[in-house]
Amino acid sequence: MTLTQQIITIGLCALATMLTRFLPFLVFSSDKEPPKFIKYIGKALPGAIFGMLVVYCLKGVSLTSYSYGLPELIGVLSVILIHLWKRKMLLSIASGTVIYMILVQLVF
Repeated sequence: MTLTQQIITIGLCALATMLTRFLPFLVFSSDKEPPKFIKYIGKALPGAIFGMLVVYCLKGVSLTSYSYGLPELIGVLSVILIHLWKRKMLLSIASGTVIYMILVQLVF
């Protein structure tokens, strides 16, 4: 890519990001109640996206070869347990990731 193409690409990415951030505020005014469908999406989408991310992260786990999915299982269980204990999403995800990486690098 030439320098001009790189600048155009970065500009379009920045514009698209800003548009997706500001457009809801322009479409839905603060005076009116948002449509029921939008409220439903706001409640259902975060959980669906996290579920999709879990499936994506675990799609390559082999239960028939060495390690048998144990680091992944321990990582997922640690995320669940830490979240139930502390109720802090960032802490539980970061802790589970660190535990998984330690298991993969040092144990399995």
